[in-house]
Amino acid sequence: MEYGKYREIEYCVLDPTGNITALVESEVDVADQPAVASRIMELEPDVEQVGFITYADNGAAGAVFPEGSVPVSLRMAGGEFCGNATMCAAALFAFRRGLPGAGPESLSVPVNVSGASKPLQVSLERQAAELYSAAVSMPPALAIEELNLAAGANTGTLSLPLVKMEGISHIIAEPDSGLFGLKDDPATAEALLKDWCIALKAECLGLMFLDEAGATWKTGSAVSSDTGAFNTERRRMIPLVYVPGADTMFWENSCASGSAAAGMYLAAKAGRPVDVTLDEPAGRLRVESDPGTGKTVLHGSVAFRLH
Repeated sequence: MEYGKYREIEYCVLDPTGNITALVESEVDVADQPAVASRIMELEPDVEQVGFITYADNGAAGAVFPEGSVPVSLRMAGGEFCGNATMCAAALFAFRRGLPGAGPESLSVPVNVSGASKPLQVSLERQAAELYSAAVSMPPALAIEELNLAAGANTGTLSLPLVKMEGISHIIAEPDSGLFGLKDDPATAEALLKDWCIALKAECLGLMFLDEAGATWKTGSAVSSDTGAFNTERRRMIPLVYVPGADTMFWENSCASGSAAAGMYLAAKAGRPVDVTLDEPAGRLRVESDPGTGKTVLHGSVAFRLH
């Protein structure tokens, strides 16, 4: 793709649980990134977000990156944090480097990502030539608190949980919240979310419509030191995300950071580790969150749509 002063912009389209993501591998000035992202989304109508990646060694094939180094960095077009794009950046790095090899082989890739103060560790297993399963250790919540938010003349003020994270915050709307019905009223939901984002001065704000629990079963915890069993939940969730820096509003097919926020909220509410699988419009994301350790792991997948 050519754009403005850029003679050629190379990008790759990836599918992390339906949250279609374009990653730009060409160097683009930060000031130009929102406009470039907008142009890519015009060319690729199903793309919901655009990130810009750089490799510590230009992504050269073959050599394993040194222990302790961070081989790939990601900046989202609006400077926000995105968990799905983080998994995509790690998978694209592994793919470009030819790592791991054929068949399921575990690989851990640290990624610097906008909105996060420390590199995030992404674990990858190659399931097919252009498909990885992925798990990312998410940044802990900065705070989980109840906020009184104006919700329009007909609804008044609502008390809603807000999960504050680095680079993004998420409001959780459960069926008893008084706001849950807005999942069927997109225009009102979008207008409120934009107003709330401005009022909260958030870098990026999501509204997660989190449905009632479905089937439960027993499992062990992969993130807690407690080896005892606990209930695992299955829920439906519909994500809406507004990014002021890129001026985008999307009913996303899946939202990794929103899923993590929902897991953190449920864990804090229950006062114990939770393991929840979220059925989202395009697929499933699984979250393990332990309020005792502050550790949250998000499990998903990344498929390639290479140009």
